[in-house]
Parts: sequence; structure tokens; C-alpha cells
Amino acid sequence: MPKQRKKRKALWPRILLIIVLLLGIAGIGTFLYIRMNLEPVGNGEETISFEITEGETFDSVLTSLEEKNMIRSDSVAKLYARFTGMNQYYAGLFELNDGMSTTEILSYIGNQENARQEEKRLTVPEGTWAKEVAASISSLYPSYSTDEILSLWNDSEYIQTLSKDYAFLDADALNNDNYKVKLEGYLFPETYFLTDDADLDTITRTMLDQFSIFYEEHKSSFENSTYSVHELVILASVVQFESGTKQDMASIAGVFYNRLNQDMRLESSVTVCYALYDQFDDPQDCETQTDVDSPYNTYLNNGLPVGPILNPGGDALLAVLEPESSEYLFFAADIHGDGKVYYSKTYEEHQRICEELGLILN
Repeated sequence: MPKQRKKRKALWPRILLIIVLLLGIAGIGTFLYIRMNLEPVGNGEETISFEITEGETFDSVLTSLEEKNMIRSDSVAKLYARFTGMNQYYAGLFELNDGMSTTEILSYIGNQENARQEEKRLTVPEGTWAKEVAASISSLYPSYSTDEILSLWNDSEYIQTLSKDYAFLDADALNNDNYKVKLEGYLFPETYFLTDDADLDTITRTMLDQFSIFYEEHKSSFENSTYSVHELVILASVVQFESGTKQDMASIAGVFYNRLNQDMRLESSVTVCYALYDQFDDPQDCETQTDVDSPYNTYLNNGLPVGPILNPGGDALLAVLEPESSEYLFFAADIHGDGKVYYSKTYEEHQRICEELGLILN
């Protein structure tokens, strides 16, 4: 009996050692998990204006940060903030980028000097016409009329000045009296936060700055293209107008490239929409008035339209930089149904598809 007690006593140190080891492993695992979830979600290329409203809870702030993909885990952030005391924050707008760690973000929103109060919010949706952007600006700043804003965007001397600061702007290419709005295509779709006293030059440059971010990020692709930046913007505007979804953009861009390579007219009805401009009331007009005399009308003119027909977003620009390769020369969207796009290689096949979809063929 005494020998058995000694054996039992000898087991306890081993059991304690195993427990200590397991706790140590668990602790190390927890530490690594927390550290990993405090790291940045990206490399700093994506920047957002993050808004914290008055009276918003700290938990809500962290949840929003995770939803906007600025932090990896709101639960880890809460735990870290609780133990470090970094749970102070202020209402306002904060310029954040995805290269900031959770610790850096908590520190940033905890500094009142970084909190910028929202004054004016300008939203430019993808596919917006310049005259619509001008109207939105005018509604925010009534001292500027829509016509005054458009006049600035058509001022060749002003554009010449801008081209010195923005490499993607070709002042010579934009100096065309046929253009409805010379800066059409470059007013990058985004939500902007502007000060109460912002002037038109500042507002314009704010949108061009956003275009510049995209341009610099994809500069090699722009430079490797056989098309100029301006031509790519023109094509992207047509792709944006024609596409119902992001998924279709690269495919539609590929179709247009195929037609251009074969010296076929684009025959894009959306270019007719822009050609009609102030007379454009109904999308049906774009299908039935393909004989409108305009350098924007790709039914009457070879190649690209004379200029951009709207302000394309990053997805459309990326689609023309990275088009999907195919042998398709035609496409048609089921505008009366689910919007699905059908592609075809021959006009006969395209004609049959259009008839089945109840679309007008000219």
C-alpha cells in the first residue's frame, strides 16, 4: 500500500506540468490570435472617410469599422480596447486607410484633432452625367449655378491649368468644341465630404484627386494599352452605360474591343442617349433615334464616340484595362426581364436573341 501512494504522489507533478503546458499553449494561441486580428486588413491603398455620429456607442463604431473592412475583428478590438483603455472616441469624420492596424485606428479616432466635422456631402454615383453632378453641387452650394459650374468644366484655359497637375488629363484631347462637357468622364464617382466654403476649383480637384488615385494604382495598365488614357475613359463610359452588373463589364468591354479591331462600328444605343442629351427623355429613344446627327452616335460614326458619355467608376475603367477575351461581336440585355446579357458571334444569332427578348433592331 505505501508503494502505491508514492506512485500516485509521483504522478501529480507530471499532471501539473501538463496543465501548465496546456495553459501556456492556449495562452500563446490566444496571444497570436489577438495579434493577428489587430493587424491591418490591407496595404494602405484603400482610403475611406469614416463617420462617427454624435451619441454612437463604442461597440457600434467597432462594428461599422469591421463592416467597412477597416479592422479584422470588432470583438478582438473590443477586448483589446477594454484592457488597454483605448476606448475613447469622438464624433466626426476620420480619414482612414486599410494599412492602419486596429491599434492605430483606435488611437486615431481617440484624438479629437483628427475628427473633422461633416459640412457638405456630395455623392457622385457611377454613370452620372457631368450636368447631373453640376446640379448636385449647385444644390449644396446655391451661390454656384449649374451653368456656371459647367462653364468652368468647359473652360479650355482652366483645363490647361489642371492638366499640369493631373497627368491623366490631356488638355489637347479635351479641347474639342463638339464636347457637351469637356471634363465629362473624369469626375470620379464617390462620396465626398466638403467644407462649407469650398470653391469650384477645390470641389473639381477633389473629384480629380480620386481619379488620380485610381490612375496611379493602375498606371502600368494604362501605359501598356495601345489606347490613350482619354480613349480608355471614353470606352469605359460606354461600358458603364451598357452594363447592368460589374460581372458583365469585362465581357462587354471585350465585345467592343473585338468590334474595334475588326473596324466594325460599335453601334451602341447608349451613345445615342448621350447624343440626344437634353432631348433624352426615355431609354426607348436611344433605340429608335439611331439616325441622330452627332459625333457621339456610334451608329453613324466609326470608332469610339467623340468623348466620354458619362463618368465611369473604377469597375468600368478596370474592365477596359482588363477585358474578357472572347470571339463575341454582339450582346443584348433582357431589359424586359432579369437583365441577363446574351452574347453572340454572328448578326443572325444576335437578331434571333433580340427577337426572343422583344428588343428593337434597327
